Amino acid sequence: MFLWVQSEEGREGQSCCFRGVCNFDDSGREGEVGGSDLKVTKLGIGAWSWGDTLYWNNFEWDDRKIKGAKGAFDASIDLGINWFDTAEIYGSRHVLLLQLSLGAINSETLLGRDPEVEVVVATKFAALPWRFGRQSVITALKESLCRLGLSSVDLYQLHWPGVWGNEGYIDGLGDAVEMGLVKTVGVSNYNEKRLCEAYEKLKKRGIPLASNQVNYSLIYRLPEENGVKAACDELGVTLIAYCPLAQEKSLYIPSWILKLCALTGKYTPGNPPTGPRGLIYTPDFLKELQPLLNRIKEIGQNYDKTPTQVVLNWLISQRNVVPIPGAINEQQAKDFASALGWRLTDDEINELRSLASETKPVIGLPFENS
Repeated sequence: MFLWVQSEEGREGQSCCFRGVCNFDDSGREGEVGGSDLKVTKLGIGAWSWGDTLYWNNFEWDDRKIKGAKGAFDASIDLGINWFDTAEIYGSRHVLLLQLSLGAINSETLLGRDPEVEVVVATKFAALPWRFGRQSVITALKESLCRLGLSSVDLYQLHWPGVWGNEGYIDGLGDAVEMGLVKTVGVSNYNEKRLCEAYEKLKKRGIPLASNQVNYSLIYRLPEENGVKAACDELGVTLIAYCPLAQEKSLYIPSWILKLCALTGKYTPGNPPTGPRGLIYTPDFLKELQPLLNRIKEIGQNYDKTPTQVVLNWLISQRNVVPIPGAINEQQAKDFASALGWRLTDDEINELRSLASETKPVIGLPFENS
């Protein structure tokens, strides 16, 4: 898989009362996603940037970037990472209209089928305002399958809650399973109340809700505060953590993204960034982060790991959490893969959480509480 082409991508509602099983434990590198039979490595690769020219890649996608993405893909496979997360809107030049002309490059087309490589593919349905009812899910799914070159996809997710028609979207997920177009289903950016409702609706059809993909990291722990993580743990729904390190090359750069860039040790009080980021990465701000950064480095040295690997393992070590950092080249994929195969202690996990809590509160994206 990976199409080699030339360039032209607060707690809401009541608590859930259902109990599930967290299927990721301390043993091995793989686990089952939610209550499904789908097995994935405890870390996947996010393909948001592949083919994108709107938010990433300095507004251009060329042969060098294609080679970088292919290098990330190949290295991930070689190192045992078996799954990749994409979406129909990733890399679309016209995201709002999803106008993907014949032969256009986006993340899904780049992650096209190579029959010699077996990987787990997750993609997502965009809940756009003009999409209504269950049939819109099936129609979009079939278009994604065409771009991916697949007859079925391993994990199909609702990318965000719709303005209306969410019950119809959940019905569409169930239909897709029964039609054999997907192996398992999930949601993304769902709060606790919506998560429980989707879980119950699918449960009535005997279909497990496998995952909820949300923004979650050491420095951005809203899912711990709004009940989402607790609900996922209770229901046995795997929490897939996007932006586990955060990406900074967005047109909109919220403070939680900028803070996480500092977690890798790139900036220090004596070496703040220049330009607009220097307005936030002030020496005083970086000094505030220093105890956390120093401890991350110390822990990494104890395990012979980089700060990036420590931050990713902080998520992996929580058993029911699977991070999906975005890799744009071979070296990044190798760095991420080394976050697998070991585990921080409970004391280290709690210590890093406590140190991170001493930094200023951060603000997420508006749809994360919708």
